[in-house]
Amino acid sequence: MSLLASYGNKSIPSPASIAESKLDVAYGKDSLQRMDIYLPAGRTTTDTKSLILIHGGGWNSGDKSNFAAYIDSFKHRLPGYAIFNINYRLVSDGRIFPAQENDIKAAVDFIAAHSSEFQVSKNKLVLLGASAGAHLALLQAYKNTEPRIKAVIDFFGPTDLTEMYNHPWHSMIPHLLKMITGTTPSANPELYKKYSPVNFVTPASPVTMILQGGVDYMVNPSQSQLLKNKLDEKGVTNKLIIYPNEGHGWYGKNLTDSFDKIVKFLNDHVE
Repeated sequence: MSLLASYGNKSIPSPASIAESKLDVAYGKDSLQRMDIYLPAGRTTTDTKSLILIHGGGWNSGDKSNFAAYIDSFKHRLPGYAIFNINYRLVSDGRIFPAQENDIKAAVDFIAAHSSEFQVSKNKLVLLGASAGAHLALLQAYKNTEPRIKAVIDFFGPTDLTEMYNHPWHSMIPHLLKMITGTTPSANPELYKKYSPVNFVTPASPVTMILQGGVDYMVNPSQSQLLKNKLDEKGVTNKLIIYPNEGHGWYGKNLTDSFDKIVKFLNDHVE
């Protein structure tokens, strides 16, 4: 099949043969329901994998621009991947959970529904989130079977909100959780279970990589260990990497090491 399309008397590259960027693409009506899309050259609907980035910020702040500095690195390290960097509605008065979870599902559904247009595979989706974004990535990966997520990368995401509320390691955590849910675990225990990814791990859950700082003051390492224990219990392939001296995010050689390990993990487990 030729990679050239006829245009008048000229031949021009077909869209799939060249790299493309599409910024602020709407997947919903709200101004925050937007994504930036980076499509690699030579992509196909059968083989091209997609990396979906979900920013953090305590569910009430942050922006897809938080990942902007790493787009070129992801392109270089995962050259065959399409990259989708998404925004979602933030928690505010009257807009609490599950709006944020629903937005991630809407974004993933949008990517799958437009896979032919983007010329990527709808069956080879990888989620990567940081902090609150990792929590949302895990909920999407574990609670939804269509489209199926192939792998999820969790940078220090909350995994058990009930445990966080009842045994906080920071005085602001109960206030934050009450703000995003509108309630407490004692008043509505089922709601807290519903928003805790650890409760939705099954033997069919996607392979999972967890990266955690050993002195994280916002998301205690116990949250990552809880998730690993549940993944092990259910027989799900996973890898937990702890950087003993890092907190809630890191830079420099440890971030480079994280990216190196992510690439190896995806190369090993996502076909």
